Amino acid sequence: MSETKKATKSTAAAGKFDGFTDDERAAMKEHAQELKKAARRGSGAKADTERDVLEKIAEMAEADRAIAERIHAIVKADAPSLTAKLWYGQPAYAKDGKIVCFFQPAQKFKTRYATLGFNDPANLDDGTMWPTAFALTELTAEGEARISALVKRAAS
Repeated sequence: MSETKKATKSTAAAGKFDGFTDDERAAMKEHAQELKKAARRGSGAKADTERDVLEKIAEMAEADRAIAERIHAIVKADAPSLTAKLWYGQPAYAKDGKIVCFFQPAQKFKTRYATLGFNDPANLDDGTMWPTAFALTELTAEGEARISALVKRAAS
């Protein structure tokens, strides 16, 4: 057996594999289930995907749920062209089938803050460098105003 195979085998046996975490594997499984569910529904099921998002928000811990509910309301009010759907088991908002922004609850990967993230289709370009994710520990009026402006711009 080669040295590389021996090292890999002994590392795996020692439980030190640096692959996906259990939480990451669970998120991938959720995404696979979401894709299967979407395929069964067909393309005209916008109300069903929003219901899925609202159900997922309702399952969240109180701190994450409060933020997710406000973000959902902001997106619905300020970017009604975006479609709510689940993406890797988290609330997301899509334009033409592509995820523009998403909310990742802190409990998802056991982090100290929730995340509001924006993907490539978001129109947030600002020169040669701009942020694509924001840490959230709570939502203030100032934070909501900033999110509102970001979501409007991202969806444009």
